[in-house]
Amino acid sequence: MTPRNERSGACGVVIMHGAGTGNKERNLPFAEDFAVYGHPVVALDFSGHGESSGELSDLSLRRRRDQAAAVIGEVFAPERPLILVGFSMSGQTVADLLELYGTRVTAVALCAPGIYGRDAWDVPFGAGFTELIRRPESWRDSRALDAYARFEGRALLVVPEHDAVIPDGVTELLRTALAARADFSALRLTGAGHQLGIWLAGQPRARREIVSTLLRPRPSSQAPGSGTRSAGIPVDLPSS
Repeated sequence: MTPRNERSGACGVVIMHGAGTGNKERNLPFAEDFAVYGHPVVALDFSGHGESSGELSDLSLRRRRDQAAAVIGEVFAPERPLILVGFSMSGQTVADLLELYGTRVTAVALCAPGIYGRDAWDVPFGAGFTELIRRPESWRDSRALDAYARFEGRALLVVPEHDAVIPDGVTELLRTALAARADFSALRLTGAGHQLGIWLAGQPRARREIVSTLLRPRPSSQAPGSGTRSAGIPVDLPSS
C-alpha cells in the first residue's frame, strides 16, 4: 500500500497475521492507517492463508520468517528502515526477522503475541508441530526472548482484556524482555479477545493510538527499557 504523500524518511511497515484462519484482509484497515501517516505498508498472507499458494501443513516458523523476508526484499529498498507488526504467532516471526535485519528495524508492535520453543521452530505444522507446542511451558526457551531483550528500538506490546490462547506467562516473559533495552510501552485493549486483527478492524481509535505510539519521536532523555507507558488506552499487565 503506497501512501498518497510519503513522508521524508518513511519506514516500510510489515503487518503479519497469526495462525489458524488469519489472513491479510483483516489487517488492511491497519495498513491504511499507516499509509495516512505517510509510510508505505505491506500486509502479507503466509503460505496456506488467504490468497497465498501452498499448503498450511507444510508451513513452519522458519518458513514464515523466510516468506516475510522475501516479501520485504521484493517490496522495500535495502536502505529503508522497517516497522514490524505481528499478531499472535507472528510474535515469533517478528523476533526471527529482528535476527535478520538488526538495527534496520526501528519499531515493533506485538499484538497478543505468541512465542515458541526452539525445537518447534523448523517443524512443519502438519508434522508434529502441534504436539511440541502443547508441552507445558515449552515457550520458555524461545529464541524470541533473546532477540527482544537485545532490541533497542521502540517496542509496543498490545494485549487484549481476555486472551484464551496466549498464557499469562508468555506475556510476562515478553514484557520483561522488551523492557530490557527498548523504548517500551504496553497497551491493554478493554473488551478485546485474542483475535485482535478482527477486533481492531472495527476500532479506528485504537488503531490510531497504536500507530501514533509507534511513530512518536523518541525523547532524547528516554532511557531504553524505562518502563511501561500508556498511549491513551488503559494499561493492565501482570506485575513482575
